[in-house]
Amino acid sequence: MAEKILVVEDEQSIRTIVEYALRDAGFEVVSAARGDDALTMVDDGGIDLVVLDIMLPGVDGLEVCKRVRADHTMPIIMLSARSEELDKVLGLELGADDYVTKPFSPRELVSRVKANLRRAGLEPERGAPITAGALEIDAAARTVHRDGEEVPLTYSEFEILHKLASSPRRVFTREELMNHLWKGPFFGDLRSVDVHVRHLRQKIEEEPSEPVLIRTVRGVGYSFGGEDSAG
Repeated sequence: MAEKILVVEDEQSIRTIVEYALRDAGFEVVSAARGDDALTMVDDGGIDLVVLDIMLPGVDGLEVCKRVRADHTMPIIMLSARSEELDKVLGLELGADDYVTKPFSPRELVSRVKANLRRAGLEPERGAPITAGALEIDAAARTVHRDGEEVPLTYSEFEILHKLASSPRRVFTREELMNHLWKGPFFGDLRSVDVHVRHLRQKIEEEPSEPVLIRTVRGVGYSFGGEDSAG
């Protein structure tokens, strides 16, 4: 059965191009021109991935992303004419998995859609849950608990956390983490890792401003635990 993609874009010409490219690639496509309509369609179920524009009438794309991520785990690709770093950071912090800036190649967008669906559908690694203090990471169930309470993570956040926690004290470069996330060479902005880590710390650290679980190794990358790196 073909995956179902929701395209949320208020400009009809762009929406038509995206719909055609995705259908031509074999996907089932539904669309919405308003953020509030998109939220209703997501809540109705059956959506496998959302392509989401930022500038929307009604409820804007960033707010849609925030509300969708609160209750759903499907990949979200932000789509916008804006290229400022702040917009990308906001989208990623609110739970988006990827970001494409207009003007874009329909082929590139289809490639991003396929990559995000592939990553979301990969079979998780099996093994005993990883525990670190009050934190428990269960790869088989793809769940994280802190003090017994489940912590909702995006696909990207879970993958980065599990990668780090599987090799405590080992320092991973930003490039290594993004290559793992994409299951192959990553050619985008490596600072995306910093956004995911910042969001992770807000969810799993007792004091996000003084992290003890995910530590920054300045000039290199990140490690899980350890006493020899500064947060």
